[in-house]
Amino acid sequence: MSLAEELKTRNFSIYGQWIGVLCIILCIALGIANIFHTSLVIIFSIICIVQGLVVVFVEIPFLLRICPVTERFSNFIRFFNQNWPRAAFYLGMATIQYCSLIFMTTSLLVPAVFLTITAMCYALAALKHQEFTGSSTLGGAGIARQIL
Repeated sequence: MSLAEELKTRNFSIYGQWIGVLCIILCIALGIANIFHTSLVIIFSIICIVQGLVVVFVEIPFLLRICPVTERFSNFIRFFNQNWPRAAFYLGMATIQYCSLIFMTTSLLVPAVFLTITAMCYALAALKHQEFTGSSTLGGAGIARQIL
């Protein structure tokens, strides 16, 4: 199935997965950009970079197959193969980034907003009782089943 066909299915878990890929880029890029602050924003920048790296494994399932990761980390990532756990995961990460606003308003607000949008997509998929579906473009169709 092509990307255009996947987006036409109106499955919010696919929308969430693609916005999650955008979150990877935003978390890593803006985490690095904000690491040069002199306030406690540095801590949130480091957390944002780590969040981006974890989301890489959550949203691109075939990476668990090709990257050497521990069994414990692999089991942690497999926990998020349903809509509700992913919605909670993204909402938790967004909350952490919103907390960075306590110290200083920075561009870390952007990943927080996009993490929230991703959480909303997965929550909508769960509320509409849509089956969790991974994008075949990101290795979700055949490879994800082999990992499980």
